[in-house]
Amino acid sequence: MTRSATPRESATPRQRLAGWFTSRGWKPLPFQREAWKHYLAGESGLIHTPTGSGKTLAAVGGVLIEAMADAGVPVPGKRTRQPVRPLRVLWITPLRALAADTTRALAEVAEHLGVPWNVAQRTGDASARDKRMAREGKLDALVTTPESLSLLLSYPDTAPMFSGLRCIVVDEWHELLGSKRGVQVQLALARMRVLSPEVRTWGLSATLGNLEEAGRALLPPGVRPHVIAAARARPMTLETVLPPARTRFPWGGHLGLSQLSNVLERVLAARTSLVFANTRAQAELWHQALAAVWPEDPATLALHHGSLAVEVRARAEAGLRDATLRCVVATSSLDLGVDFPSVDQVIQIGSPKGVARLLQRAGRARHRPGESGHVVCVPTHALELAEFAAARLAIAAGDVESRHPPRMPLDVLAQHCVTLALGGGFDAASLLAEVRRTDAFATLDDASWRRVLDFVVRGGDALEHYPEYRRVVLDEDGMHRMHDRRAALRHRLSIGTIASDGAIAVKVLRGSSLGSVEEGFITRLRPGDRFRFAGRLLELVRLHDMTAYVRTAKRGDGVVPRWMGGRLPLSSRLTRQMEQVIAHDRTSVEMRALAPLLSLQARLSRLPAPGTLVVEVVQRREGQHVFLFAFASRPAHEGLAALLAWRLGRQQPNTFSLAANDHGLMLSPQLPIQLDAPSVRALLDPHGVLSDLGQGANLAELARRQFRGIARVAGLLPPSLPGRAPRSLRQVQASSGLLFDVLQQHDPDHLLLSLAQREALEDDLQLDRILAALADLSQREIVVCHPGTLTPFSFPLWADGMRGHLSTEDWQTRVRRAAEQLERRHGG
Repeated sequence: MTRSATPRESATPRQRLAGWFTSRGWKPLPFQREAWKHYLAGESGLIHTPTGSGKTLAAVGGVLIEAMADAGVPVPGKRTRQPVRPLRVLWITPLRALAADTTRALAEVAEHLGVPWNVAQRTGDASARDKRMAREGKLDALVTTPESLSLLLSYPDTAPMFSGLRCIVVDEWHELLGSKRGVQVQLALARMRVLSPEVRTWGLSATLGNLEEAGRALLPPGVRPHVIAAARARPMTLETVLPPARTRFPWGGHLGLSQLSNVLERVLAARTSLVFANTRAQAELWHQALAAVWPEDPATLALHHGSLAVEVRARAEAGLRDATLRCVVATSSLDLGVDFPSVDQVIQIGSPKGVARLLQRAGRARHRPGESGHVVCVPTHALELAEFAAARLAIAAGDVESRHPPRMPLDVLAQHCVTLALGGGFDAASLLAEVRRTDAFATLDDASWRRVLDFVVRGGDALEHYPEYRRVVLDEDGMHRMHDRRAALRHRLSIGTIASDGAIAVKVLRGSSLGSVEEGFITRLRPGDRFRFAGRLLELVRLHDMTAYVRTAKRGDGVVPRWMGGRLPLSSRLTRQMEQVIAHDRTSVEMRALAPLLSLQARLSRLPAPGTLVVEVVQRREGQHVFLFAFASRPAHEGLAALLAWRLGRQQPNTFSLAANDHGLMLSPQLPIQLDAPSVRALLDPHGVLSDLGQGANLAELARRQFRGIARVAGLLPPSLPGRAPRSLRQVQASSGLLFDVLQQHDPDHLLLSLAQREALEDDLQLDRILAALADLSQREIVVCHPGTLTPFSFPLWADGMRGHLSTEDWQTRVRRAAEQLERRHGG
C-alpha cells in the first residue's frame, strides 16, 4: 500500500522556507526573494540593506532551497542521518562574536526545515570539537573568520572539503573592504574558486556608499556583481541631549562627565541600553562614572571593548541576549551585526565621526524586523553639536561614506604564498593567474610577482644568508613548498593582518584573565599603583613575562589606560556637512544651542563657511599662533600643517609647533611671520606637494614606523613559540628597526621598503585627502583675521597644542584658567 503525501511533504522547497517564516510571524521580503532567485540562477553579488532587515536569511535562503531540492532530504520533523557531504556553505565574518551568533541562526533554520546540516564555527573561540570537524571535512556549513580560513588553507588535507562548495557569504563586507583583512579575504576567495569553480559569492553590508565597487572587490575582474539594495531604508531618528538651559558650553569645549545625570536618566527609562563610546579609555571612564551612581544591582551594568578578555565580552553579550543586563558601555566591539532584540536604546557619547558608524550603532537598538531606529546623542564638546546636526542631514540624504579596497599590498600576498606553500604547495604560474583574478592584484606585473617569489624563497638580496628567512623551497617538480616544521608553526601563529604588538595581558592573581593593555601604559606603573580596567579598580602586584598580575583594590582612585590609535577622524562627508550647518543652519536644536558661541566667533573673527578659508593670526604672551580652518579632517590637517611649516621654514629659517583637529590646524612659529591672503594662497599651491610633504613630515621616519606592521604581516617578525615568553614591544621595535636599516643599506629596492613608503603617504599622511583639500582650498576666498584673543574655534586647537609642553595636571590647570579668563572677557 502506498501512502499519499501530506500537504507538508508535497510542499516545494520555496514553500517550506516560506512556511518557516510564517511560523516565526514573518513574511519573506521582496529583497530576500530577489536574493534567492539570483543565487539559484548561479549569480554572485552584494546584498545591501539596513541593519535588522534580514540579510542573513536573504543570503542563506537560496542554498537552503537548493539543499531541500536535493534527493533524500527529509521533511521537517523527520530528520534522519545522512551520509557526510562536502561543505556547502562557507560563511566569513569579521568578528568572533558574530560567528557564534550566525552559527546558532544557521543551525536553527536548517533544523526546522529538516535539512541535515552539521553547522559549526572555526575561529579562535571555537570548541575543540568544532575545530576537529572543520579540519576533517565533516561539516555542511562552516562559519569562520578571515584568519581562521587562511589557517585552514595552510593544511594540505583541507582542500578536498572545499571541492563541493556551493555558496560563500562574506558578512559585514563593509567592515573588511577597506583593510588588508579584506585583501586576505579576496585571496582566499580566489583559492575557493579554484577548488570549486561553480561557487557563488555574496557579500552582506548595511552601511556603505560605493556599492558597485564593493561588489566588484568580491569577484574576479570583469565579473559584474548583482547588487541588491532594494529594501526600504529603516526609519532612523537622531536626538541630541543638551545640558540644562542654565549651563553654557565652556570655551574649552569639553563637557566631560557633566552629562552623566542625563545619561543615567535615559538609561533607567529604558529596559536595556547600549552606551557607545569612541575609545576604550572613554568607555572605561563612562562605565566607572555610571557604576558610581548606579541605583540597581551592579551585575546589571557591564562593559565591552576589544581589549577585554573573550570570557568578559561573552558574559556581556550573553546578558544582552537574555535581557538580564540594563546597560552595556561599549566601543566598536559591538558595532557589527550581533542580534540583541532586547536592546531598546542606543546612546552615543561624543560625535561618532562618521555617518556609517552612527547608522551601524543605531541599528543595534530595536534590532527586530519592521522596527524603526533611534539614537540618543550626547555631546562631550561644544562643536560636536554641529557634528550631530550635520549627521542628521547626511542620514536624511542617504549620504554614507565609501570605503575603498587597498591595491597591491604585497605583504599580504607574500603571507598568502607561504600559506599555500604550507598547504600542499603551489605552481608559480598558476598562482599568478589566480591572484590576478582578485581586485587587489588585478594589475600585478611579472616583475613584482618575481620579487614576491624571491622574497618568500630567499628573503631578498640582503637576507638570503639567514636561514629563518628562506621559508619556501622550489622543489624539483616545479612546486613551491614549505618543509621546515618550525617555520611552519611560526607561520601559522602569525597568519593574519591585525597588529597586536605590545599587548600586556592583565590577570588576577590566582584568578582569570581580564584582557590586555598596552605595554607603554603598564610599564610606567610600579607595584602597588592602582588603575581602572575591565570596570574594576586594580592594584598592580608584579609584571612578569608580558603579564601584569593584579589584585582588586578595595578603595581609592586609579588612572585609566590609554590605547594608541584611539582618536577617530571626522569623515570627509561630515566635515563638508558641518561647514554647511555652521554657515546656514539656525533652526535645529543643536545649532540653536550653539548660536551664542557662533555669534561670538563671527564678532571676534569670521565664521567658517563653504567657499571661504578663514585664517586667524593671534599674538599671545607665549608667542604667535596661526590657525587655518580648512575642515578637511584631522589626518589631512596634520599633513597640511607639516607641509605649511616646511614651506614657511624654507622661506625663512624658523621652528614650529603644530596641532590639528578635525576642523583646522595651528602653526606656532618661534619667530613671528607675516601672512596675508596672497601669501597663504602661495603656501597652499598643490605643485611640489609630494617632495615638500616628504621633507616636512619626515617621510623616512613614517616609513620606518609603517615597516613594523608590514614586516610582521610578511613574516619577518614571527611571534614567539608556545611556551616561551612573548616579545615586548621594545624588542619588536628593535628587531623591526634593525631589519629596516639593513634593507635600506643593502637592499634599498626591497619590495617591503617600497610598500612602507607608499603606506606612509597613503595611511599616515593620507595624501589623497591632502591633495583634495589643496584643490578645494585653492578655489576659496581667503580671509586673514587678526583677533585680539583666541576665538571659540581656535581655542581647542591652542589647548591641544599646549598639551605637549606641559604635564597633564599643569595642562588641565592652564587650559581651565585660560578658558575662564576668555569667558569672563567675552561673557561666555
